Parts: sequence; C-alpha cells; structure tokens
Amino acid sequence: MVERFSLPVRTRAPTGATSAYVVTDGEGLVVDPAARDEELDAVVAADVEHVAVTHHHPDHVGAVADYATEFDLTVWARYGRETAFESAAGIEPDRTFKPGERLPAEGVTAVDTPGHAPEHTAFALADGFVSGDLAVAEGSVVVGAPEGDMRAYLTSLRRVHAANPDRLYPGHGPVIETPRAVCERLITHRLDREKAVHAAVRDGNRTVDDIVDAAYDKDISGVYDLARATVLAHIEKLAVESKITFDGERARPE
Repeated sequence: MVERFSLPVRTRAPTGATSAYVVTDGEGLVVDPAARDEELDAVVAADVEHVAVTHHHPDHVGAVADYATEFDLTVWARYGRETAFESAAGIEPDRTFKPGERLPAEGVTAVDTPGHAPEHTAFALADGFVSGDLAVAEGSVVVGAPEGDMRAYLTSLRRVHAANPDRLYPGHGPVIETPRAVCERLITHRLDREKAVHAAVRDGNRTVDDIVDAAYDKDISGVYDLARATVLAHIEKLAVESKITFDGERARPE
C-alpha cells in the first residue's frame, strides 16, 4: 500500500509542495519527508521503520532528521553519497543502498535515475515507481548545470519508459497514470529544446545568455536562472557529443 502526503515547502515547483510517500507493506518506508505533517506523523508512528529520499535537494529532505530522530527510523542513503546526504539532511545515514538492491519495505527496489541530480533514485514498487523529480504530469523538470546532467536525464527517462511501470508517484503534482506517454513527452520536449540550443549556436550566438535568449520564444524572466542552467546542461551535452565546442564561456559549432 502506498499513501501520498502533500507537504507545503519552499520549492521552485509550481505546486508549492513536495509529495512524501509511505509504503506500509512489510517494514514501512517513508520517502522524501520534506516537512512535518500531523497526518504523516501518525502514519509514520504506526507503520514506518525506515526513511529514504529520491535525491538531496532541500525541498525533499527537510524533515528527514526530525522523523528519523523522533520515530527512531533507520536512515538510508545511496551508497557513495553518504557525505552529501548527511550535509543535506542533517543526519548521518545508518545504511546504504545501491541501484538494483531491495530495501526492507516489501517489494521496494532502488532504480538508478540520475539527471535531475547525480544521486537521483526512484523506488520501484509492485504498482509503480516513486519517482521524485524524474517526471511531472504537466510541464517539465529542471535539469540544470552544474549538477544536472541532460544525457543522464534522457537515459533515465528511457529506462523508466522501458520498465513500463503502472504509474509514477512524483515528487510534485498528481500521480502519473500514463508513465510511458509522460516519459515520451518529456523526452520530446528536451530534444526539441536541444535543437533550439544547437540552432542558436549555429546562428552565431556564443555566450550562454545569448543562447538562452535565442532558444526561448516566450517570456522566461521569472525563471531565467532555471532556464539558463537548463540551457547550459544542453550545451554541455552537445559538447560531449562533439556537436559543438564549449570552453566554459563561449560555444561554437563543430
């Protein structure tokens, strides 16, 4: 059984909230407790023994330490990311997991889904994936440099598409009942943006800011920093693929 709790937090997501999920089969697990909540408190107190996060962003880890301490939960972190986890969550992990390994909650398996963040992990359940910031039902996910990796993000979307889960339980917004269609939409969106970025470079735009202005045909003044970070991630992807050259400041076509 999976329960969803929408928790108001400081976040750039349009929803203004992060969704925490509780898996109550076997040894209970809470994923992404971003803030305290009375209803979540009650469920954690009754049914939960473990806590984990999909990734380390502040709007996903805000109450990990509180829940772990008050309810004596076993704290899990991704193997090799323990120091970053502790810095973000404010508590040292008790145990670690690697992609492909099962967690104690019944039927929960870690799935490698980097891109939005280097350590980003989804948790596969019997009826779907708790998918963090991999996908949203509407709109798109920020994949911004320096920590966002566009190549990895597209690979993660394709991996989840191939797995064909029944649904996705995302970190923001409603449950996604059509995972394959949403993954396809997000892949298409990213590749369309990449084409616009590549065209901007071929048209003579060299600096990141000039490329941003050329690649977007709408007002992005309210989210310019996110758009710039996303364009930079696209530029880095194109450079790795030898489609352009980029010296950290100026891009040129190959």
